[in-house]
Amino acid sequence: MPNSSASDKVTSYGVAPYQIKPDEEYMNDAQQEHFRTILLAWKSELMEEVDRTMSHLKDEAANFPDPADRASQEEEFSLELRTRDRERKLIKKIDSTLELIDSGDYGFCETCGVEIGIRRLEARPTATLCVDCKTIDEIREKQIGG
Repeated sequence: MPNSSASDKVTSYGVAPYQIKPDEEYMNDAQQEHFRTILLAWKSELMEEVDRTMSHLKDEAANFPDPADRASQEEEFSLELRTRDRERKLIKKIDSTLELIDSGDYGFCETCGVEIGIRRLEARPTATLCVDCKTIDEIREKQIGG
């Protein structure tokens, strides 16, 4: 198996991982543009799914005489619509993340203000908390939620 470097790999949405240069300033213009590209590609993919769902719902809508067939179709549509609703919320989060890039606040923890980190942001481009604050947040959630 040939050796592959990080530059040979492709992250989500067809964007290669960002190659950090020595002494490079965190969240410089190139890094911001890298994440803008990832976010816009992700949003585009989600919007295509919305279009496919709308077409599917229109094309497959039928009034089956058999109650079992009708129930199966309604359940399928319901599941698809719940998925699209989650994606709609994700699109809103992507849009607010793009606003953070525009304002120069992207990449910094909203709780403590430290750098979130390039690799964490590549894994989760909409992250707003550093690993430590996210861990504390999850612990707090478990304690409250039981």
